[in-house]
Parts: sequence; C-alpha cells; structure tokens
Amino acid sequence: MWIRSTMAYRASFAMTTFGNFAATFFDFVAIMLMFSRVDALGGWSLPEVAFLYGLSAASFGLADLVIGSMDRLGRRLRDGTLDTLLVRPVPVLAQVAADRFALRRLGRLTQGLLVLGWALPRVDVDWSPLKVLLVPVMVLSGFAIFCAVFVAGAAFQFVAQDASEVQNAFTYGGTTLLQYPPAVFAKELVRGVTFVLPLAFVNWVPASYVLGRPYPLRLPGWVAWTSPLVAAGCCALAGLAWRAGLRSYRSTGS
Repeated sequence: MWIRSTMAYRASFAMTTFGNFAATFFDFVAIMLMFSRVDALGGWSLPEVAFLYGLSAASFGLADLVIGSMDRLGRRLRDGTLDTLLVRPVPVLAQVAADRFALRRLGRLTQGLLVLGWALPRVDVDWSPLKVLLVPVMVLSGFAIFCAVFVAGAAFQFVAQDASEVQNAFTYGGTTLLQYPPAVFAKELVRGVTFVLPLAFVNWVPASYVLGRPYPLRLPGWVAWTSPLVAAGCCALAGLAWRAGLRSYRSTGS
C-alpha cells in the first residue's frame, strides 16, 4: 500500500530518493576531504576506508529499507494506536516494519553499493575464492545484525515509551562508527562494539581478513568467519526482547 502511494507521485519519489542518496553521499565526501590532507587514516588508505564505508552503508541501507520504520513504534505506544495492529491476523513485527514503508531509502542503499563497487578494484588485495565469498557474506550478516539492533531498540521502547533517539544512537550512530577504521577509536569503545553490541562483526573483523589488516583487539583469525553466527545470535536475542516487550504492553490505560 505504501509503495503504491509513493509511486502515485513519481516525480516526488525521484526527488526524495535522490535527496536521500545525496545526503548520505556527503558523508563519503567528508572522508575524501580528509584524505586530501592526509595519506592514511589510522594507517588505512582511502580505498580501504571506502571498503569499510561501503560494507557498512550497504548493510545498514538494506536494513533501513526493510525494517527502518521500527522507530515509529514509540509514537504508537504513546497514543495507543498499537492496539489496532494487535487485532489483525498478521505478526505485529511485520506490521510495524511495514508502517509507512519508505521506498526512498533505496537512495542510501544505492549509495553504499556504489562506494563498495568503487573500492573493490582499488584495494590492494590478493583475491581468493574465500575472500570473494566473504564480501556478500559480510553484507548479509551486517544486514541481519542491524535488523536485530532495530528490533531490540523497538523492544526497548516498550519500557522507555517513545525513545526513538536512543534507538537511533545505536542504528544510525553505529553505521557512522563502522565507516572509519577501528584504529582511530579508543580500545574501550572497540571492546564495547565487539563484545557487548557486536557491530564490529558487520565489517571491522571480517574486513581485516580480506584486507590483511591486524584484527581489532588481536582477535584470532578464525573469527572473521563468525559474522553469520553473531548475526543469528543477535536476531535470536532481539526476538526474545521483542516478545517480552510485546507481552508487557498494556495499552494507554484509557
């Protein structure tokens, strides 16, 4: 329904999609401006940082497109309109994810894929079948991890009552963090996004294997292939949190 509504105004859709693309593209422009003054950032070259950027942006862009409307849940909790979703014979999670589905978010996904495509032939990598395979695995695993963060943030809103900005700090903030090499951040922060909220498995850890870089926190080499397992664990925990939050819902009390 929301796609049909969007496509009823094709010129508006084209302009908003391009605006979404341009707004996110300026993030990468800022990185390029940094490299106009330095040769490396935390020891990483521009193509290597672009590789990180593309992986993070593509994974998050796909998650934002599919399930990015979860941050609207807080408003429904506050005004009681979540009740209308509970009486429909469709999973509430699917309904919330589809609420005001914004096809214009394709601009963010497209921009991330373009940067990734620009970086792949420019990174100094001796490509092997395993490294080639790991690239799509990273994108899909990162997509699942970001989806889990979206769902966990929505579950938190059952307790906090409309705390979308807290959720955005870990979703939009998380993808911005991952666009830069781990070497530029404090070790405490790197530990946090590795062992507490495992965003590092979106790109930092597996990309270190592909690029031949030292692993964050000197992790063993085999962890580069654990991103799908981490993603599955995150989705399972997010699902449990969502079920607990939904069961605790008591409407507005009116």
